[in-house]
Amino acid sequence: MKNIIEDIQKLDPQNPGLWPLPFQFALGVIVMIALIYAGWHFDLSQQRIELDAEKVKENEHRETFDLKQRRAANLDALKEQMIEMEQSFGDMIRQLPNQTEIAGLIVDVSQTGLSAGLEFDLFKPRPEQPAEFYARLPIDIRVNGDYHQFGEFISGIAQLPRIVTTHNINIIKSEAGRLTMSAVAVTYRAIGENE
Repeated sequence: MKNIIEDIQKLDPQNPGLWPLPFQFALGVIVMIALIYAGWHFDLSQQRIELDAEKVKENEHRETFDLKQRRAANLDALKEQMIEMEQSFGDMIRQLPNQTEIAGLIVDVSQTGLSAGLEFDLFKPRPEQPAEFYARLPIDIRVNGDYHQFGEFISGIAQLPRIVTTHNINIIKSEAGRLTMSAVAVTYRAIGENE
């Protein structure tokens, strides 16, 4: 062992061609192993990074494919649902009064209150408030009566053939013991294509 260490110390690193054959062979093997390792490490590590990126892309594509496949499988059902929604939307639009029906609807609201036995203190339509495909027509209402009459009035408004909603309902008792209800009844009008 001592001889081998002495032989290694005598080697001239500037001239490896004069080294004994076993040392030249060992140096060649070491260099070859280092080159193979370096090539494997750098080349394969880059390929691993690319492989991981491709796996991520594959998963994204698979998820996109699965989503589109589910949508395609439900396409007929979605088309039927869309037709039903369009019909329902059309029915709702038909429930909105047009410009000529607004006056009659206002009369219907006031007649509903009178038939419930209410006494009107205020019945004041406000200006229209246009929205995307409809316009809101709020009506400030203040009536006197009892709880049952108020309930009958609200129920009667809900049963009108056109859409009327009631908002900001406030009931107070006056000093004379009478009940007063203030509310905002809102009816909606379909906006025509030419508006």
